[in-house]
Amino acid sequence: MKSEHDYRSSKPRRFRLFYNPAAGIPTEPKIVGTRLLDEEEFVQLYRWLECPDSPVHPPYTRAVRILMLTGQRVEEIAALHVDQWDAEERIIDWSKTKNGKPHAIPVPDLAVELIESIVPNKFGGFFPSANDPSKVVSHGTLYSFMWRQRDRGVIPIVTNRDLRRTWKTLAGKAGLSKEIRDRLQNHTLQDVSSKSYDRWTYMPEKRAGMKKWDTFVRSLLNRKMAHNAA
Repeated sequence: MKSEHDYRSSKPRRFRLFYNPAAGIPTEPKIVGTRLLDEEEFVQLYRWLECPDSPVHPPYTRAVRILMLTGQRVEEIAALHVDQWDAEERIIDWSKTKNGKPHAIPVPDLAVELIESIVPNKFGGFFPSANDPSKVVSHGTLYSFMWRQRDRGVIPIVTNRDLRRTWKTLAGKAGLSKEIRDRLQNHTLQDVSSKSYDRWTYMPEKRAGMKKWDTFVRSLLNRKMAHNAA
């Protein structure tokens, strides 16, 4: 209110506004999601994505599997570009993220195998849109394609954000500390030490955590597969 376009400077008011005219309009209460996949649902979804029983643009199923294996934000995985993938170090590196902080994660071996099986298109995208290869798949498209499948009952009811919540929970069961899970998901840590002083990348700790997670997921997929075969 004190500045016309830039809150960092105090320019004279030119529009004679002394209070926010929209301040009195009530907003919708924020609903905190609680849905997450249990182990059987995780396996059911992952196996269906590996071999869908209906036509689906292959990059879409791959993107969702990477989401399941890494716990990252859907927009960041959907827009994955060759410049962000370090094949030698097996790291995905984002210079710009939702919270404005650079972020890099070591990728579990299952996800490495999947990423390395993908040939990026001429625009450098791993997960291009079916309608326009120069663009990446949108989070809305990933949501809608999943919606259609879950309505048929072949996969669990789940949203993209539920997958992030699922990773957080199952990775905890796999033995990853909450601090490492927060760092792997690029959740902002609010303590003074983390915000102002700690500049360690935690890459060794992240690698150890992802190794535990990879072992857990492989065991889960193999156990459930053997159970189904029996």
